[in-house]
Amino acid sequence: MKFIACLLSVSCLFLSHLSMAKEYQIEKWEVLDIPLLASEEDANPFTININATATHENGEQQLVPLVYNGDDQWLLRFSASKEGQWTFVINGPLDSLNSQTGTILVTENSDKSNHGGMVLNPDNKQAFYYEDGTPYFLLAYELDWLFALDYFNESDTPKSEHLLSLIKENGFNHIVMNVYAHDVRWDKDAKLKMHPEHEFGGIQEIFPFMGSNENPDFTRLNVEFFQKLDRSVQLLHDKRIVSHLMIYVWNKMVNWPAMNSAADNMYFDYVVKRYQAFPNVVWDISKEALFYGRADEAYIKNRIDRLRAINYFDRLVTVHDYKYCAKYPEQVDFISTQDWGHDIYNLMLNVRKRFPEKPIFNIEHGGYEESPYLVFPGDYVDPEVSVRRNWHSLFAGVYTTYYWQASAWNVIIYNPFEQPEDFIKPRFDYFKSLSTLFSVFEFSDFTPVPNKNGSGYNLVNNEETHLIYVSKDNYQMSRGNWYLRPKKDGVQREHQWFNTLSGEFTDFSVTQKDQKFISPWRGKADAILISRIIQQD
Repeated sequence: MKFIACLLSVSCLFLSHLSMAKEYQIEKWEVLDIPLLASEEDANPFTININATATHENGEQQLVPLVYNGDDQWLLRFSASKEGQWTFVINGPLDSLNSQTGTILVTENSDKSNHGGMVLNPDNKQAFYYEDGTPYFLLAYELDWLFALDYFNESDTPKSEHLLSLIKENGFNHIVMNVYAHDVRWDKDAKLKMHPEHEFGGIQEIFPFMGSNENPDFTRLNVEFFQKLDRSVQLLHDKRIVSHLMIYVWNKMVNWPAMNSAADNMYFDYVVKRYQAFPNVVWDISKEALFYGRADEAYIKNRIDRLRAINYFDRLVTVHDYKYCAKYPEQVDFISTQDWGHDIYNLMLNVRKRFPEKPIFNIEHGGYEESPYLVFPGDYVDPEVSVRRNWHSLFAGVYTTYYWQASAWNVIIYNPFEQPEDFIKPRFDYFKSLSTLFSVFEFSDFTPVPNKNGSGYNLVNNEETHLIYVSKDNYQMSRGNWYLRPKKDGVQREHQWFNTLSGEFTDFSVTQKDQKFISPWRGKADAILISRIIQQD
């Protein structure tokens, strides 16, 4: 009888939890935040490990971490790539949360521009895709201090909205950003003193731990900081822009806790748990991970292993350090490379050849376009030279990144086209041309063919469409391109030109046997020669 009574008691408790279960609804690949209250705080809430197990109606399961969100509130953040009903149950050391249940109905996404997270494709291993199988042409923009742009606006993010809208309008779909950075070590342009609204470095009130960067309290995290960062990542998601989230940075004057300390692990785990449900998140362990004498290979491997263990949503992982990626390619999902060499095409081509099983991302190539302030010039500041380095990387078959000095680091001009006339404006339009071309011709379908380069850089797809990058210094393409002319079997070809600066296409023309390929913008702008087979009836 005691056993039956006990069984009835457990059953009643279970039914009680079921009766309290709440129902939620979210579209596929959107993000649902479920706040839950729990008053127990005997332990440090930032180190308590508590998860929910979400089970789809077909039996598939997804582990979902909960994070402390301040004021006795915990946050269950969920997203799904499978429609249907999910039921979750919470398991963990907090009695008031343990065994709580709920159901989440995931419906078809109404926004067809939402293709899910960034993933790899086993059938095309050097290209990126979205979860629904759509190719993802990664075109990145460095914006390290995005977390600070609207930090002191309690209700809205107008500056971020303005700048990210400009970025999206010009074809960028990938933001390289820090979770946190404090300030820069290099000398700051004196002109910044006249425009303090453009300076976001050195602000003591912004810090991921309690206290400040100068006087940190490493025993607790600053929930407000992460709530503000939530807004940035969500805004990127709403705009269908990937957040390439660099968890650490060593050269931006951050007062980090000791490596592998309890505080270090608390911060790292919290970031991974809080942001992994966002489909637009990609992990980067650290900007320039092995530079500056702080971290070693063992520490970076420890961080990757630690991330993988709690990366329940399987977001992609890389390290902003080519030396590390090259030595341990099996530890990362894609290779990040940083190279300022003049011959960027051949340098990137060699990286692609070396790692045929991985996508390659040129995350930093030394082209830092000029701005009204001299922030960090790198080796190339001319806008045309900077965009050319991106084109050369793409024609080597690797993805690439844009830097403007007035938004990449501590200086951010969020509304550059509303500045005084004498302010240098960014040439976003040059970069829009990259996305224009590869919205017509799918980048993931093309492969570099350096043996057919001639006097240009050649990409080809399986339909024998050739894209050839031609310098404005090129007089004509006349030799070594026999494959672009009509063939003996009667197959005809046609060609057109594309201006890499303006994004302008010429009309297609039927290619003649003795065709000389001369760019209409010779001496004025680099161009792409496009040659394809004329469809036969």
